[in-house]
Amino acid sequence: MSLKKNVIANYIGQGWTALMGLVFMPVYIRYLGIESYGLIGIFAILQSWLMLLDMGLTPALSREMARFTGGGHSAQSIRDLLRSVECIGFCVAILTALGIWYGSVWLATDWLKAEKLPITVVARAFTVMGIVMALRFIENIYRSSLVGLQKQVTLNVITSVLATIRSLGAVAILIWVAPTIKAFFVWQGIISVVTVTIFVIILYRTLPVAQQRARFSWTALTNIWRFAVGIMTITLLSFLLMQTDKILLSRLLTLEHFGYYALAAMVTSSLYMLVTPIDQAFFPRFTSLTSQGNQSSLKANYHLGSQLITVFVGAPAIILIVFGDIFLTVWTQDAVLAESIAPLLSVMSLGTLLNCFMHMPYQLQLAHGWTRLTIYINAIAVLILVPAIFWAAPKYGAIGVAWIWVILNASYIFLGNHFMFRRLLTKEKWSWYIDDISIPIIVAAGTATLIRWSIPKEDGALGVLVLLLASIVTLLVAALTASLVRQQLYRYSVKFVSHIAQGKN
Repeated sequence: MSLKKNVIANYIGQGWTALMGLVFMPVYIRYLGIESYGLIGIFAILQSWLMLLDMGLTPALSREMARFTGGGHSAQSIRDLLRSVECIGFCVAILTALGIWYGSVWLATDWLKAEKLPITVVARAFTVMGIVMALRFIENIYRSSLVGLQKQVTLNVITSVLATIRSLGAVAILIWVAPTIKAFFVWQGIISVVTVTIFVIILYRTLPVAQQRARFSWTALTNIWRFAVGIMTITLLSFLLMQTDKILLSRLLTLEHFGYYALAAMVTSSLYMLVTPIDQAFFPRFTSLTSQGNQSSLKANYHLGSQLITVFVGAPAIILIVFGDIFLTVWTQDAVLAESIAPLLSVMSLGTLLNCFMHMPYQLQLAHGWTRLTIYINAIAVLILVPAIFWAAPKYGAIGVAWIWVILNASYIFLGNHFMFRRLLTKEKWSWYIDDISIPIIVAAGTATLIRWSIPKEDGALGVLVLLLASIVTLLVAALTASLVRQQLYRYSVKFVSHIAQGKN
């Protein structure tokens, strides 16, 4: 499967999934209330915790699946590795569900500050959350395997269909069955069961038949333990850096006010849905090229991937930064809520954009099996910035924590990447800083700001038109100022015009 098809498929799948979440989020809040939506935000935090229990096995499995496509595994060895990860994954999932069920009352009474929801309702919601989290954990094993095998078109078709069913079904449940948070999570669990079943069938039909039945193998796990431990350490440190703000604020704020913060965080997290398709397409390609020692193609793909992130993540992030109040007003139809959240949304979007710029360097390091640099950088960041979050949250509130997020990611870009380029792609640092990031993002930001100054603040139908115009122009400007993306657009345009001309003849 070509890189182009994988990128397009990933964008369609991730984009549609993000759209389903954003479109129906105001509906969820309307029927559930902001406190119950705060529980959905807590669910997102708990899922991040669950990544720590993955122990790095899922990313390692994805990498080995990519190596299998390049001849690095036999059918027997890759099936044994998959079975080994499955056994561990199912055990972790069961223990997770039981653990959250056991601690549900404590979470409902001693951690959260619910003012309107009864304690019993919150505790039951946590119990159902635990089951859904366990299913999502298992789902991720098969999803990562399909990504590594580069079955990304098939994966995204299924994901898009199920995302539609998940969202529309949730709305139907809230309207016609029961407008409760428990009913919402029960539906999520049902869809997760269906998802796991489909992924299992596709994965095992994709893998070639082995001479013997797949079996649990300590040897298979031992062969990937170094990489897995590195990933686990990075995941732990990344969790501390990215989730400490939410954990602390969920404790300090009322559930209602945490729901507002969770709403802003949910919007900015949609930017990751725009960067993930590029990650999924380029990581297997990086791994294959690294194994082959093809440095010239690796360099070209690295710059192309970086520019794609700048264009397709940078342009939407700029819109959220510059037009955040208009976006929130149009989206929520609540001008007071939009006015309160807009400054927070702008700062969080800036920090998330800076974090997204680091994804290509990180994928390159993983392709080389090099996790130590990220571990060192994240460890230093935890020692410095986590105490800073504890200091800023009580004193400056959510906006202070958001600015710390910006400082953290700016440090990554300007300090952390310096050390990466000393070892990998040693002559490409300034090209990455200037051509891949600075020129497209600065021009796009200037364009969006000029549009904002030229057009008065509007909501309703006119607000939608303003957002649409600004988004199209900003995206186009970013694409045209990113040299490699511009070349790709030119080639596709020539092919398209040639195809039309041939059709007329």
